[in-house]
Parts: sequence; C-alpha cells; structure tokens
Amino acid sequence: MKPADLLRLFALSAIWGASFLFMRIVVPELGALNTAFFRVLFGALGLLLILAVLRVKYRFQGKLRAAMMLGAINSGIPFVLYSQAAKVLPAGYSATLNATTPLMGAIIGALFFGDTMTWRKFAGVLLGLAGVAVLTITGPTEHDAATVLGALACLLATSCYGLAGFLTRRWITDRGGLDSKLVAFGSQLGAVALLLPFFAISTSTAGSPFHGGTGTWFALLALGFVCSALAYILFFRLIADIGPVRSLTVTFLIPLFGVLWGWLFLNEQLSWAYAVGGVLIGAALLLVLKPVTAAVSKQNRIDSTSTSS
Repeated sequence: MKPADLLRLFALSAIWGASFLFMRIVVPELGALNTAFFRVLFGALGLLLILAVLRVKYRFQGKLRAAMMLGAINSGIPFVLYSQAAKVLPAGYSATLNATTPLMGAIIGALFFGDTMTWRKFAGVLLGLAGVAVLTITGPTEHDAATVLGALACLLATSCYGLAGFLTRRWITDRGGLDSKLVAFGSQLGAVALLLPFFAISTSTAGSPFHGGTGTWFALLALGFVCSALAYILFFRLIADIGPVRSLTVTFLIPLFGVLWGWLFLNEQLSWAYAVGGVLIGAALLLVLKPVTAAVSKQNRIDSTSTSS
C-alpha cells in the first residue's frame, strides 16, 4: 500500500470516528431520520461546492444511476440505522461495532460475489461475532432490548457498507472507473432522493425539524460537509486504488478514534469491554483479510508469469 493510501486511511478513520460523536450530539435534538437526511443533504451540497471550486465537469459516462443507487445503499440506509443506534449507544460503542464491516464484506462476497469462504475466514467471522457479543453484554450500557436493537442496527449498517464496496467495483470500477468526486456526489444525490419522501412525511406529521441549539447545527454541518462530502471522496478514491476489501480496513482505526472523541468531548465512560471486544474484532479482521491479500498476490504472480511467457 502506498504512503498516500495509508494517509487517506488514517484521515478517513479519524473523520468517520468523529461522525459517531456528532450523531450523539445531533440525534437527541433532531431525531434519527432528520439527522440522516440533513447529513446527506449537506454532504451533497458540500460536494457540489467542491466540484465547483475544482471545476470538475459532470461527465458521469452513463454511471450516474449506478452512483445514486450506491448512495442509497452506502449512505441513506446506514445513516438512518446509525442515527437510530445513537439514541442508545455511546459513540465509541457504535464505532467499535462499525469495525465489523470487513466481516460483513467477507460474508456478502462469499454469498453473492463468488469470493471463497475459507475456514480461516469462517473462523474470523465467528471470532468477530464473539467480539460483538462481549461488547453488547459487558459494554458501558444498560443490558436491555434497546441496546440489542441498537447493536443490530449497527450490524445492518455495516452489511450495507460491505455490499456497497463490491457493488462499487462491479458498477463503477470494472466499467472503466469514474472520478471519485463524481461517484461521491452521485451517491449523496441518491441518498437524498431515498430519504426525501420519508423526511417530507415526517415533517408534515411531526412538525418542523429546524430546532436545536447552535452546537447541534454545527455538529450537523460537520457531519455533512466533513464526514460525508470530504470522507466519501477519500473512500471512493481508496476503492479505486486498493480495492473494496482493503478499503474496508479503515474500520481497524475508526474504533480508536470513536472511543477517543467520545471520551474527550462527551465524557463517555471507558470500559474494558471496548478493549476486549475490539481485540477480538481486530483479530477476526486479520483472519478474514489476510488470505484475501495472499490470494490476490498469488494471482498477480500467476498473471505476470503468464504474460511474460
């Protein structure tokens, strides 16, 4: 992996780790659906501004629809799920559960995209689930149905991320690729289109969503412009450069930042459950990702030999 790719991974993990902090600030004031909708709306506006400043031409090469569908899967649905989880789960808790994304990617890849589910991957998935169980049972929260549902919402969100990584490769990368800024912009448009009808219905029945203090809206702007607009440019660039599974390794570092930001700014309680659950999930990711890397390297050597002969 190139130094520039490593730098993007660290920057992205710090930014997405902060997203769990911002959701814990915004959701109690605005609710889950409103938080998710404004996040993708501000994300789309932020990307529109970035494209204008960089004078990027809107040449989607017939991939706008695919990018919008990716946005519904990779932004719209997960953001609602994580916002719902933010009602009951600490920021560090959700960030740690977010680390199961590569595990979900491995399962989805084996089920639907022809990836091989080796015994090592299978053991990694079981170990990851054990880490989730440790965190859910012994973490710094009430052990009730709300906690379990919050954890399930996080796991459903990571399943969406895992699926979107493979679909990005199939719909975008394997079809000639597309500027990562355009993929990110198209994806946020798709997320806005998905959530807009639900937002409209909620507004008509529950009243105006424009309430909350200055800090709430500052956090919401950060969610949209930094954690969505900027972050997705970095993420789609990583998928194009290093592939979907390696890109998902950003989730190794997100829990560290998520726990750190929650502790620093929200005074969230630190717990050994973070360390134990995080170590189990981290070990699971090593089991899941190592054979993929090895297989890719072996295939590259075979392809190189075949070409040279």
